[in-house]
Order: sequence, then C-alpha cells, then structure tokens
Amino acid sequence: MALLKLADAYPNYRQDIFGGDDIKHYDVYSENDEKVGSVHDILVDDSGSFRYFVVDTGFWVFGKKVLVPIGSARVDYDRNRIYVTGMTKEQVESMPEYRDDMTVDYHYEEQIRGFFRPTVAAAGTTPTRPAYDHNTYNYDYDTSLYRANEGNPQKLKLYEERVIATKNRMKTGEVAVGKHVETETAQVSVPVEKERVIIERTTPTDTREVTPGATDFTEGEVARMEVYEETADIEKKAFVREEVNIRKEVERETVEATETVRHEELDIDVEGRPNIDKA
Repeated sequence: MALLKLADAYPNYRQDIFGGDDIKHYDVYSENDEKVGSVHDILVDDSGSFRYFVVDTGFWVFGKKVLVPIGSARVDYDRNRIYVTGMTKEQVESMPEYRDDMTVDYHYEEQIRGFFRPTVAAAGTTPTRPAYDHNTYNYDYDTSLYRANEGNPQKLKLYEERVIATKNRMKTGEVAVGKHVETETAQVSVPVEKERVIIERTTPTDTREVTPGATDFTEGEVARMEVYEETADIEKKAFVREEVNIRKEVERETVEATETVRHEELDIDVEGRPNIDKA
C-alpha cells in the first residue's frame, strides 16, 4: 500500500484537519518526558488514514529521521507535544533511517513494526496475528500500532467560528467655542431742560399819578434770576448679557452586522457492528 506525505494527501491539512494549527514541528517526547526530537512529517496511506509520524531525532541522534506508528504516539495538542510509547535512545539508534526521497515498502514497514510490537505486546494488547505476506498484509492486523485504543487515546479537535464584536473609540471632530468683540454704534435719546429768561415790558393801562414820596428814584437797583439748563452725561458700563453652557450628550444606538460563521461536526465512519459510546 503506497504511503503519501501529509501535504500530498491533504494540501490544505492545516485548515481541513487541524483547524489552522500545524502538527508539523510539534516536539516529540518519550514517556519519561525526555525530548526525542520533533515531527518532520506524517505519512498517510491511499485511503487517507494516518499511519506514521516522521520524527526528526536530530536533537537526540544527529541527523536521523525515523518512523513511529500512529498508534504508538499520544498527541498533546494543548502543549504542542507528541509522546511516543516505549521509545528509547538505544531503540532509535538501531531503527532503520527514513529519508524523504525513499519509498516505504512492506519490508521496511515490517522492520518498523518489529521495534514497536514488543512494547505493545508487553502491555498485553496485541492480538494473535494471522499469517500474511506483502500481498496479504492489512493494517488491521496491527490495530494497536495504527489505531487509537483505550490505553492510548487520541484527541480530535472540532472548531467553530464565532463573531466577536469590539468597539473602537475614534475622534470624529472637535467643537471650539470662543468669543470675539464686535463694535456697533449705539444711539440714546436723553431729554434735557434749559431755562431761559423772558423779559416783558408792558405799558400800564392805569396811568394814575403816583403820590409824591411814595417812590424813591434810586440808582443801581438790580433784579437777579438764576438760569439753569440740563446737559446729557453719557458713559459706558459692561453688563452680563448672556451665559453659554457647553456640555456633551452621548447618543446610543445598536449597530447590527451579519457574518457567516463555520463550525465542524464530527463524522464517524463505521465498519461492521462495533459498540460506540457517543458520550
């Protein structure tokens, strides 16, 4: 069965499978939390099933890449790590090397399976395998190596998109309120009074003779009368004409937006009549 690299089988694997994440370059650790290397690639069979992690152990064993069956690894998505069951430095040094330009055939895979079968068998989970050869072998013969089980659970993340609304406060304008002086001509009317002296000379109609001695003729006799007039006294005074209050009011409105969001649903492909608990 031909094996393909992850990007060749799923060109858009980051979005289609891992929700935007890239499992490549995840760190690889042994079960005792010892760093082994990193994920270089994943090999997929022609049915689209994951079969092997390509682990670059350059951090551990200089320049060497090896294959680890999917079922022998546990993925920790939260920490971007992969833990490999029973992997030791000595095991890696003796495993056949993987190269990007090589063809993985049945005999090469048997060597890989030979390293991991004893580890799984020790846990008592490997069933009795029927006789097979390169023409009859099926990955179902080694379910513990190629499928998740109770002792080695795998996690699949289902993603959904949500519309997140935020508010940005921005300056839309500025109002400046000041004052200036305007000049105009004002007219006022003030009524004023002026006094004037009127001298009237009349000829008496009674021309009786004045008794001698009743009137003395004297010089320098003067009659005085004071004369007044009003003048307008014009001055300017400042008064408060108007008061201006400046304040702001907040008007609230609801802005509605429509956006198309996506979410992932789980698809389960069932063969035969397995018991499935969809908890």
